[in-house]
Amino acid sequence: MKNPFNLSFLLLFTVFSIGSVKAQASLDGTHEEWEYALEGTGDILQIGIPVTAGIVSLLEKDYEGTKQLALSYGTTMAITYTLKHLIKSRRPEGRNRYDSFPSGHTSSAFSGAAFIQKRYGWKYGWIAYFLASIVGVSRMEGPDGYHNFWDIVGGATVGIGSSYLYTTSYAKETVQIGFSSGNKSYLFSIYYSF
Repeated sequence: MKNPFNLSFLLLFTVFSIGSVKAQASLDGTHEEWEYALEGTGDILQIGIPVTAGIVSLLEKDYEGTKQLALSYGTTMAITYTLKHLIKSRRPEGRNRYDSFPSGHTSSAFSGAAFIQKRYGWKYGWIAYFLASIVGVSRMEGPDGYHNFWDIVGGATVGIGSSYLYTTSYAKETVQIGFSSGNKSYLFSIYYSF
C-alpha cells in the first residue's frame, strides 16, 4: 500500500479546523468554547471517518473493500435506527425525544474505524479508533450532552460488530518469479500469494 492515509490526515486536520470554526460561530455564553469545538468535531468525524475509509479503498483500487464497507456501514445504520425505534430510550439532556440508544454518531464513526483497522491493520486502525472515540466523547460532553455512557457503548458495539461481520483483511495479490542455475540444472519458480 502506497500510504493513501497521508491524504486522510490532511482531511482530518481540515475536519478539526472546521469543528473549531463552527464552535466559535455558535458560542452562546452558557457553555465553554471547547464544548462547541468538541461537538462540531464529532459531528464532522462521524461522517469523515467512514468517508475517509471509502476514499482509501477507492484510491487503493480495493473494490472488494469498498463493497465490504458499504455492506458494513449500511448494516450499522439499519441496526442503529431499528434499535432506536424499538428501545425508545429518553435523551439525557431533558428533551422529550426517545431515540437515545444507541448513539448514531458513535455507531457511524466506529463502523468506519473498525473497517480501517480490520481491512488495513492496526497501523492505521488505532488512529481511526482514537478519532471515533472523540466522536463518542463529543456526544456525552458536548454542550447539550445528547447521550449517556451506555448509548455510546451501544453505538460503538453496533459499529464494530457490523464491520467485523463483513470486513476481511486486505492483501494485494502478488506474483514472484525466480530463476536459479547451477551444476547443469535450472530451476524456474513462480510464487503466487492471494
